[in-house]
Amino acid sequence: MASSMRALLLTCVLLLAPAWLAVVTAAASRGGNFFANYLTSARGRRELPSAGQADDKPVPAGEDDSAGLPTCLLCVCLTRSVYCEEISPDMTAVPTLPKKTAYLYARFNKIKRITTADFADIVTLKRIDLTGNLISEIEDGAFARLPLLEELSLAENRLVRLPALPANLVSFNANHNFLKTKGVKATTFKKLTSLVNLYLANNQMEAVPQIPEKVRTLHLQNNNITEVNVDTFCHSNDTYYLRPGLSEVRLDGNPVVLSKYPDSFMCMQVLPIGRYR
Repeated sequence: MASSMRALLLTCVLLLAPAWLAVVTAAASRGGNFFANYLTSARGRRELPSAGQADDKPVPAGEDDSAGLPTCLLCVCLTRSVYCEEISPDMTAVPTLPKKTAYLYARFNKIKRITTADFADIVTLKRIDLTGNLISEIEDGAFARLPLLEELSLAENRLVRLPALPANLVSFNANHNFLKTKGVKATTFKKLTSLVNLYLANNQMEAVPQIPEKVRTLHLQNNNITEVNVDTFCHSNDTYYLRPGLSEVRLDGNPVVLSKYPDSFMCMQVLPIGRYR
């Protein structure tokens, strides 16, 4: 029986040898491209599916290596984070992000404009940091379809107005821009019921915007604020209203003399940092 099996195996080898030799010869004569062409052919893809995927299941755009390759060669992609900081050659627009990106750090580049298309398909984003760019324009719907976005930094740019912001923001930073009060809609922050940290220092704002109830830290130093009133932080129609959560308010570096408005801080546990005389 053993000798019969050996004979059968030897026969199979002899029969297959010419075909294998032809494959090797073809590969050599084509400079090694034979196997590459085979693997990228339809037959090759069917016979060698990606690990964990069905043979006929398409790979969603942005999740396979080829779709994410340009951005992830230019930047650093780690798990669901994309780091595009101080990119050379200059990065002047938001790069195409891999699907399921949660954290984008594109700081200190030369991005000039944010459009509605930049983040339209990346609904998984939780944090966007665009600090230190040249952004002067943001389309109103640019962040509209980001239900999970909690942290957004637009600090150190050239903004004169703010776009509509996602309702679930916890932290927003627009320090060091050119924002004036007329460039910030009255309801821009009021609707952000989860907002805890609001940074608007070193701008050109003439008044304190409407502040949501949950805000704990408010930075408005080095603006052009000239006055505050009893409705700025408290409620003029409710003398029993308290706002214990607002624990840090910075108004230093503004023209306003805070000692002129003592009734404006009655609902707070701490006085704003600023000029008193």
